[in-house]
Amino acid sequence: MTDNIQLQNDLEKLMVIMPRKVTSNLSVEGLGDVIEIVLDIGRPPEIRHSGGKIDKLGEEGVTEEDINFVTSHLQEFTHDNRSGIAGTLHRISAIRNRQGKVVGLTCRIGRVVTGTIACIKDICTQGRSILFLGRPGVGKTTKLREISRLVADELGKRVVIVDTSNEIAGDGDTPHSAIGSARRMQVPQPEYQKDIMIEAVENHTPEVIVVDEIGTEAEAQAARTIAERGVMLIATAHGNSLESLIKNPTLSDLVGGIQSVTLGDDEAKRRASQKTVLEREKQPTFDIVIEIIDRNTLAVYKNTAEAVDYILRGWPIRPELRKVDKEYTQVSVESPAVEQQKPITAEDNKMNFSFSRPKYCEENKPMKKLYLYAVSRTIVEKLIERMSFNVEITRNPEEADIVIAHKNFAKGGAKILNTAKEYRVQIFYVKTNSMAQIQKVLKDALDIRPGDLSEEETVYNDETEQALDEVKSAVRKIADGASVIELNPQDTQIRKLQHELAEQYGLNSTSIGEGQNRHLRISK
Repeated sequence: MTDNIQLQNDLEKLMVIMPRKVTSNLSVEGLGDVIEIVLDIGRPPEIRHSGGKIDKLGEEGVTEEDINFVTSHLQEFTHDNRSGIAGTLHRISAIRNRQGKVVGLTCRIGRVVTGTIACIKDICTQGRSILFLGRPGVGKTTKLREISRLVADELGKRVVIVDTSNEIAGDGDTPHSAIGSARRMQVPQPEYQKDIMIEAVENHTPEVIVVDEIGTEAEAQAARTIAERGVMLIATAHGNSLESLIKNPTLSDLVGGIQSVTLGDDEAKRRASQKTVLEREKQPTFDIVIEIIDRNTLAVYKNTAEAVDYILRGWPIRPELRKVDKEYTQVSVESPAVEQQKPITAEDNKMNFSFSRPKYCEENKPMKKLYLYAVSRTIVEKLIERMSFNVEITRNPEEADIVIAHKNFAKGGAKILNTAKEYRVQIFYVKTNSMAQIQKVLKDALDIRPGDLSEEETVYNDETEQALDEVKSAVRKIADGASVIELNPQDTQIRKLQHELAEQYGLNSTSIGEGQNRHLRISK
C-alpha cells in the first residue's frame, strides 16, 4: 500500500511539470503501463507503453514554449543531458540542436517495483559479488534498487550506491525511499564514475557497493580493486549475455579476462584441442553472473569462473533458469539436467551440467560465425553445405568466432586481423585456396575429428581429397609438358570442385563422357 501511495505521488509530480498539451489528454490514471512521454518540437506529444505501443496525444505540435515550461521546473541538465524531479525516480533526458538549444525531451517514468528479485533472493543474501547483464529497458536498474533495499534493511549491511545520473535513487539531495537505508553517492559526470567507486571504498567503509552500467576498462579495473578489498559488489554491465561479455575486450576483465595460451603436445592431446587455445587469465571480479532474459526470467551462472572456462573450451553450459510470475508472487526454478556421477551435496559449488559430445555437436552446439579473408567463399560454402558444418559466414570480423585467412595475403589484411586479435578471435591460416587445404583448416577450426563425422561424410571427405589431389597431379604434368590430361569419373558435386580448382591454376577443364563415366579433361 505504501508503494502505491508513493507511486501515485511521484506520478502527480511528473504531471505538474507537463505542458497542457499533455495534461489535457492524459491523466495520472492513464499512466499505468506508460514508460516514456516524448516531447519533440513540431510534433504531437507521444506516450510509449511497456508493450511497445506508441500513442499520440492530440494533433497539435509541441512548441518551444512547451519545452521551456518543462525545463524551467527541472534542475540544470548535466553533461550527459539528463535531469530529474527531486524526490522521484523519473528521468528527463534532453535532445539539443547544433547551437545547444533543447529541442526534445524524453521523460522516462521511474517506478518502485517490489518482488522482481524474489526468485534470486537466496543468491543476493550470500554475500557474493553479482553481475547483471541484459538489454536496455529489461529492468536491470529496478533490480539493483530492490537489492540495495534488501541488503541494507533486511541484512543490516552498510550499502553505498554509486549513482551515475541519479537513476537508482532519484534526483535531489535526499535519496528515494526505494533504496531503504542504503547510502547514495552522486556522480557529477559519467566519466568520474570510476573515481567515485574508489572513493566510496576508501572513505565510507561499505560492506556492499552497488553500481549501474560498468562500461569502460577503467571502471572494470575499479570494480576489480573493490572486489579485491573484500567488498561485495552488485553491478550491471553493457552486454546481453556472458558469452558476449567474454568477447568484449574492454569488459572481459570482469569475468577473468582472456588470454591466448599455447599448450604442450600432451596437454593438447588430452584436451583433444588445438595447441593454441583461449583461456581465462585470472579470477573473475564477480562470483555470479545473471542474464536478464526478460523482466520475469533470469539465467543464473552460479560459478562465473567455471562457466567462462566451459564457454572458452566449447563445452555445453546450461544456466539455472529462475522465473517469477507477472504479479511477482510465484517463483519457479529450472535447474539444468544432470547426469550425476555422484550425489550432489549442499557443499558442492560446481555448475550443474550434462555433457555428451556427439549429442551436443548434433543438437545443442550454437552456430559458429566464420569470417574469411582472401579465402574462397565459394569453396567454403560448398563445404559447409556438403559436410553439414554448424557454421555461418559473417562479413563482420567483430562478430566472428573464427577467422580463416590466406597466409600469403595476411599483411594486406593487418587491420582486419588486428581487429580479430583485439576481440580475441582465433585465427587459422590456409596456404592455398584449394579444396583440400581449406577443408583441413576448417575442420581444425571447428574442432571436428573423424569420429564426429557420419560414414557418408567421411567417405565423401576421402573421395573429395583424392579427386582434388588428382587435379593437382594433372597440373604438374601439364607444367612438365603434357597437353591434355583426363581424370577419373566423378559425381556432379566433385566435378564442380575440380573445375574450380583447375580454373584457379589457369587451366581449361571440360566435362566429357556420359552417366557414370562422365569426367574432366584438363588442358592449357
